[in-house]
Amino acid sequence: MKPALDPFEVFGTPPANPSVAVDLREQASANPKGIAVRVPARGGNWREISFAGIETESDALAYALTERGFGQGDRVCVFVRAGIELIAVTYALFKLGAIPVLIDPGMGRKQLLGCVERIQPSGLVGIRAALIARSVFRSAFRSVKRSFLVPRSGKLGRNLAGAAPFELASPALDDEAAILFTSGSTGPAKGVVYTYQTFRAQLEALRALYDFRPGEVDVVCFPLFALFDTALGMTSVFPDIDPSHPGRCEPKNIARAITENNATLTFGSPAIWRRVVPWLIERNEKLPSLKRVLIAGAPVPPALVEGFHRVLEGEADVFTPYGATESLPVASISGREILERREAAESGSGTCVGALAPGIDCRLIRITDDAIESWSDELEVEPGEAGEIVVRGPAVTRSYKFEPEHNRLSKIPDGEAVWHRIGDIGKFDREGRLWFYGRKSHRLQTESGTVLPVPQENIFNTHPAVRRSALVGVGEPGEELPVLVVEPVKPPSGRERTALAREIADHQAQLSNRVELREVLFRSDFPVDVRHNAKIHRGELKAWATTRVR
Repeated sequence: MKPALDPFEVFGTPPANPSVAVDLREQASANPKGIAVRVPARGGNWREISFAGIETESDALAYALTERGFGQGDRVCVFVRAGIELIAVTYALFKLGAIPVLIDPGMGRKQLLGCVERIQPSGLVGIRAALIARSVFRSAFRSVKRSFLVPRSGKLGRNLAGAAPFELASPALDDEAAILFTSGSTGPAKGVVYTYQTFRAQLEALRALYDFRPGEVDVVCFPLFALFDTALGMTSVFPDIDPSHPGRCEPKNIARAITENNATLTFGSPAIWRRVVPWLIERNEKLPSLKRVLIAGAPVPPALVEGFHRVLEGEADVFTPYGATESLPVASISGREILERREAAESGSGTCVGALAPGIDCRLIRITDDAIESWSDELEVEPGEAGEIVVRGPAVTRSYKFEPEHNRLSKIPDGEAVWHRIGDIGKFDREGRLWFYGRKSHRLQTESGTVLPVPQENIFNTHPAVRRSALVGVGEPGEELPVLVVEPVKPPSGRERTALAREIADHQAQLSNRVELREVLFRSDFPVDVRHNAKIHRGELKAWATTRVR
């Protein structure tokens, strides 16, 4: 645990103009010919644009948007292709001082339209399909006063020959900079308010944790991370992947993007690497250019880290930043540290997510589903106990937009500060490292007491027949029956099913705190989130299991 720190004490005094558009302009001046973005092109080639090119195109867009009536403080939904257009459009809006609203298009039509309607945007910038959607779903887009069709890169905005650079808006640190929606994997998707301070603090925390340097090359399997790349002077390579279904990626496309571009960094979810790493091992191929791999979105199994180390070289390693859309990074752990703690993790100690990130104040409080009206040190659990994880700091967001009830349940006022309730349960070890036990909403409340799922699942997942598992409670809180749902490596036949279920249930026999399972059920695949394809939709599994428990 760390005491609260002044953000300027942690990261230094911010620039006079805190807009991240300033960072792009500085990168374009320092390294104008350096490649900012590279995307797949026809014939197996790559299409690219320099930092000077992105600067020019975002200037052109900023001029064009201004002519169309967009301005500072406007909330603007952005629906464009992941790649050059995403970077150019988002930075153009930053230059205006407008507030880009970024929503996962893969979350499904109904939920996406609900997000648009709740956030009440005044503008829409997108591809033709997005503008058509506005005309079809008028109710959801009724607040939109103006829209702008984004052509493909190279034809953005207007001809700027001889035009002066666009004059950047100069916002205050605590002004709204963007609204990023959560994935909706553990509840309704919510619009998280990012201020310019949030962006600044996240940039500096990531730089400090992972030593990012200008000129590095990042293969981006989560598109929004590329916004940081641009500000940090790194090249963003967008591989041939459907951002809405990363777990269905073609391993050869990811490997090709890394090797052909000599990538030093890549960022993606465990679902991607569960496909890519075995594919590489099977072919005895390595990724020698990589220095670090960032994996986020769900706990990273030690077996995946071990596999990754077989395809990396030298001192390269895997890193897992822990946090959420509302607060990132909270903590971080390296692959080597994960493997050092593998025995503990696979024996019921949970998942270690590492040491706290710079500027993060993290506490554990008594577990409750109720709102907490104000902070008190008396909320904290005793040292060594598990509790609900709450955080504050310059990289932690303070509110959701137009969500008073979720703000009431997820935020704890503390004078001028605000604590964010991540919604996870965890515990600190003697070294001050944080261990993750699962989502608060996923805990089982049985007649024997509370059962936290992740420590148990880590044990079951070591069984050779188990690809992954989810422990869910069937019944009413206080009387829930523990049911283990297993996604098997190979679906068992009817004759094998009973024996395998008994064998898996007995796999935790060495534990003193073993869970008495009501049943072990098999399911060929798990429902997962759209953003990372890694977070298990346990609510759906619970409903499914309820219909099958005898």
